[in-house]
Amino acid sequence: MNPELKPTLAGLYLVTPDWDDTDRLLHVTQQALLGGAVLVQYRHKTASDSLRLLQAQKLQTLCRHYQVPFIVNDHLDLCLALDADGIHVGGTDASVAEMRAALGPDKIVGASCYGDLSLAHAAQLAGASYVAFGGFYLSRVKKYPVTTPFGLVSTACTAISLPNVVIGGMTVENCQPLVEAGAHMVAAISSIYLAPDPQAAARAFTNLLERR
Repeated sequence: MNPELKPTLAGLYLVTPDWDDTDRLLHVTQQALLGGAVLVQYRHKTASDSLRLLQAQKLQTLCRHYQVPFIVNDHLDLCLALDADGIHVGGTDASVAEMRAALGPDKIVGASCYGDLSLAHAAQLAGASYVAFGGFYLSRVKKYPVTTPFGLVSTACTAISLPNVVIGGMTVENCQPLVEAGAHMVAAISSIYLAPDPQAAARAFTNLLERR
């Protein structure tokens, strides 16, 4: 972890869309950072290796400027090459353990746990930094069954001693009950990147989470 960063795993968690337009991606991400985003995950499932490297480098530089941790989705090689602040992986015990072993004790390792508390327990034991639950609502970006029960958030707050993230179709309005139930972070893609005013959209999430 960059020693200048003091990550706070509570607040708006920004996940990037599959955009090939790097300038547009950087512009909207900067607006979200100005609006208070506390963590940026680079996720581009269809990018070429060269585009992924270029975008990740530029996003990391932007995040460094705003003193916000930058993590990558799944690609350990990219994370290591950039010395990024961490990685987000699927919620299996082996994946989290492998990433923690490869990255050491100081990097962020996030784990997708979907609607399964047992995956969150396994991720915690394997060294995860946070656990992510969802989807709770239909997403404009990801396709998945919307089966995560709302009660999982409050249960996780009691059963898991890690920050938790809620994801899947999040808007300021529909994430409110999840925040009230104890969600530490709200992950957003479309609600920020497709917003007419991304900075204002990010600030609305930030204000809600700061009231928590």
